[in-house]
Amino acid sequence: MKGLIQRVTSASVVVAGETVGSIERGILLLLGVEKDDDCARADKLLHKVINYRIFEDDQGKMNRSLLDVGGGLLVVSQFTLVADTAKGMRPSFSSGASPQLGNELYQYFVAQARHKVADVATGRFGADMKVSLTNDGPVTFMLEV
Repeated sequence: MKGLIQRVTSASVVVAGETVGSIERGILLLLGVEKDDDCARADKLLHKVINYRIFEDDQGKMNRSLLDVGGGLLVVSQFTLVADTAKGMRPSFSSGASPQLGNELYQYFVAQARHKVADVATGRFGADMKVSLTNDGPVTFMLEV
């Protein structure tokens, strides 16, 4: 399971002209699910995402987590994150989860996140989404479990 996290001052997702999810200060998570992923990996990634210290403390150092600052979490499914780009000029998606497994683990991840984070918003699994964000820093990290 892979997660690309971006510290944002705001982020939103639009599907067919409708805003389906938005947050203010927090983390935009682009979530990629691989075929060998399971609930245990989802739990491990969630723990890392919400506790990863990417927000500044009073001294200006990245020393505070999403939970510490009470920020929002916008979770967007991102199948292309699991692409193998090592060879050739076309990505391979052979390690990606099936749409059924991907959706199940995405929904599981979001449900678990809602137990831990007050403000959780989402995109729409499998939809053509338009994601907008204001990356704060910019601060971006790839997390893998």
